[in-house]
Amino acid sequence: MTSVDARSPETATDGTASSVLYTYDLAPTKREGRRWGAYNVFTLWANDVHSLGNYAFAIGLFALGLNVWGILAAFALASLLLFLLLTLSGFMGHKTGVPFPVMSRIAFGIKGAKIPAAVRGIVAIAWFGIQTYLASTVLSALLVALFPGLATLDENALLGQSTLGWITFLSLWVVQLVIVSYGMQMIRRYMAFAAPTTLITMCALAVWMFVRADASISLSVDAPLIGGEMWLQILQAAALWVVIYGTFVLNFCDFTRSAKSRASIVRGNVIGIPLNMLFFAVIVVVLSGAQFKLDGRVITSPTDIVRTLPNMALLAAASLALIALTVAVNLLANFVAPIYALIDLFPRKLDFRRAGVVSAVVGLVILPWNLYNSPIVVNYFLGGLGALLGPLFGVIMADYWLLRKSRINVPDLYTESPQGEYHYRHGFNPRAVAAFVPGAAVAVVVALVPFFHDIAGFSWFVGAFLGAGLYALVADRKAPIRDVDAESIAVAAE
Repeated sequence: MTSVDARSPETATDGTASSVLYTYDLAPTKREGRRWGAYNVFTLWANDVHSLGNYAFAIGLFALGLNVWGILAAFALASLLLFLLLTLSGFMGHKTGVPFPVMSRIAFGIKGAKIPAAVRGIVAIAWFGIQTYLASTVLSALLVALFPGLATLDENALLGQSTLGWITFLSLWVVQLVIVSYGMQMIRRYMAFAAPTTLITMCALAVWMFVRADASISLSVDAPLIGGEMWLQILQAAALWVVIYGTFVLNFCDFTRSAKSRASIVRGNVIGIPLNMLFFAVIVVVLSGAQFKLDGRVITSPTDIVRTLPNMALLAAASLALIALTVAVNLLANFVAPIYALIDLFPRKLDFRRAGVVSAVVGLVILPWNLYNSPIVVNYFLGGLGALLGPLFGVIMADYWLLRKSRINVPDLYTESPQGEYHYRHGFNPRAVAAFVPGAAVAVVVALVPFFHDIAGFSWFVGAFLGAGLYALVADRKAPIRDVDAESIAVAAE
C-alpha cells in the first residue's frame, strides 16, 4: 500500500481504502511523533477523577452509612479493577493508533461498529450537557456572591433555567466548543493546566476543613452500616465506580493512540488511578467527616463547602478551579467520544470541528438540567449505561485479547472489500451481535428490575462477563488472523 497524504482524508490507499471508512480524523496515527507521555495520561485522570459528579457520588457513600474505612476500601478495590481494565484498553489504542469507532470494527465489523460507537456517543452527549450544567451552577453562585444584584436574574424560569442559569450555561458551552475546535492538541494542553490547579485546590480545601474541625473528623454518621450490609455496600460502591468509568474504558484508545509507549500508559495509569483515586477518597472522607463533626450535616458536593469560604478571593479561586475541573472532565469523557462517533456515522460531512459543534448543540437542546434534576431519570440512565456498555466492553476485549491475541490487520479496518478481514457478513459480525444482545438484555434486567435491586450495582460486570463469555463460545476461530501495522496509511498524531 502507498502512504496517504495526511491532509487528504478522502484519499484511498492502493485503491482499497474507502472514503466512508477512512478520513483524516479516523485514520491511525504514526508511531513517530506521538506526544502523550506518562504526565499527559496522569493529567487525564487527575482531571476526570476529581469531578463534581464523582464527589457527589463519593460523598453520598458517607450519607448512606459507610464509614471512613469502608469508603477507602471501596475506592482501593475500584482503583485496582480500573487500573487493569484501562491499561488493557489503553494498550489497544497504542498498538493500533485508531479511535474507538474504528477499534470497534475489529469485533463488530466495518458496519456493525456503528452500534457501539453510537451507544457510547449518545451516553457521552447526555453527560456533556449535565456536566456543563453542574459547572454553570457553580459559576452562577460565584457571580451572585460577587455581584448580589444578579440574584434577580436567578428568580425566573425559561425551559427549566433562570436567566442567569442560561447565561452561565451558554458561556461555558461556548468555552468548551472553542477549546475543542482547536483539536486534541489543545485538549492536551488544557488538561496539563487544569490538573495541578484541581489537585492543589481540592487539597487546600480539605486542609482548611480539617483545621476548622480542630484537626479531627467524624469517622461515620450516627448509625453506620455494619457487618454484611457494610461489605455489600463496599462492593456495590466499587462496582458503581467502575460503571461510572464504563464509558472511559471503552474509548480510552481515543487518547492512547497518541501515547509514546506502553510504559508511559502504565506509569500514567499507576499515578493517575490507584494513587490519585486513593488521594481523592482521602479528600472525600476529610470533607464529609469534618463537616459532619462541625454541625452534623452531610454535604452533597464540594460546592457546599466552597460557598462557606469566608474570604471572597478564596471563594472565587475555589469556584473557578471547580469550573475549570468540570470543563476538563467534559472535554475528556463527554466530548471526544461523540465527536469520533459522529465522524464515523457521517464521514463525508463531518470533521473533528464540525462534529464538535453537532455534539454541543445536541447537548444543549436536550435541556440537560431537566434530566439531572429528575432522580428517576438519572438512576435509570446510569443503570442503562452500565447494562449496555458492559457487554460491549466484554465482546471487544474478548475478540482483541482472547481470540486475536492483539494481532490486528489495521489497513483492513478501512476497506469495504468483501475479502477484508473485518467485512464478515455484509459488514456485520453476527457472532459479536449474538453475544452482545443477550448479554445486554440480562444486564438491563439486573440493573432496572426491582427484584434484583441488591445486585443492580453489578450490572456492568454481569454484562461484561456475559458478553465476553458468549463471544468466546461463538467466535470463529478458523478465520485467518494477520498482524499488519498502520504505518502505510497513518497520519501524524496530535
